[in-house]
Amino acid sequence: MLMRRSIVLCLILGLFCSIENLQAEVKTIPDVEYANVDGHSLQLDLYLPEGVEQPPLVVWIHGGGWRKGTRKNPRIEWITQDGYALASISYRLTDKAIFPAQIHDCKGAIRWLRANAEKYGYNADKIVIAGSSAGGMLVALLGVSADVKELEGDVGGNLDQSSRVQGIVDYFGAHDFILRSKTQPAKTSSPEGSVYLLLGGPVEEKLELAKQASAVTHVTQDDPPLLILHGSEDTTVLPAQAHRLESVYQEAGLPVELMMLEGLGHGGNGFNAPEIEQKVREFITQHSK
Repeated sequence: MLMRRSIVLCLILGLFCSIENLQAEVKTIPDVEYANVDGHSLQLDLYLPEGVEQPPLVVWIHGGGWRKGTRKNPRIEWITQDGYALASISYRLTDKAIFPAQIHDCKGAIRWLRANAEKYGYNADKIVIAGSSAGGMLVALLGVSADVKELEGDVGGNLDQSSRVQGIVDYFGAHDFILRSKTQPAKTSSPEGSVYLLLGGPVEEKLELAKQASAVTHVTQDDPPLLILHGSEDTTVLPAQAHRLESVYQEAGLPVELMMLEGLGHGGNGFNAPEIEQKVREFITQHSK
């Protein structure tokens, strides 16, 4: 009996040590500058799984209403345990610049990541991007606006590199600011509203800029596959925003899946449920390899 208990204990300890070792096999390279705009350093953090040759690259863009938030502790850091490299990027917030600075920064980061793939050892031929809330808006816009000159910018240079991506994972982003001005006017017309701050004024006075910032404006038949995750009880970004982007994708005949998660609001641990992570994992695997 004592020997059997010892064997079980050794197996448990061995499993624990294996998990610990797996967690330890990711090299983090923080605070890498990918561009500098008027003295403002734009940085990203790299998470590189050790022992994996040329891991595919996933890029995370954080939320925070375009006025706050951090690239630290990205929601999908768990993807590195599946052998993926992860880059979590920052961008100028609205206290530094209004739109389109944010999308210019994100595209500059994609170009930098491609230009530096050999240096850091990941594969950037195919890139899947993911983001939540404000980051969800930015990944969708980035994904559907390939080769849109006004949204490309020249942040960070590397203009010989493409900012085109091969898959989009949108966690509860906003994608139609004209619609949002009708359904959530406090966010688009009040000087304290997040969209007002993003555009530098109310939507009704910034109609062209609002359209430019809306992913639904730019959807074309060469856009990448899209996975949308949104809470049915989200009052910060209404579910109508997810349905709107889904319908525009469907009209264009593009691959799209909307997971409307019953009972969930704007974020929260429910989006980390095993079945949700598995859906994201399957999507990333399908479109990055």
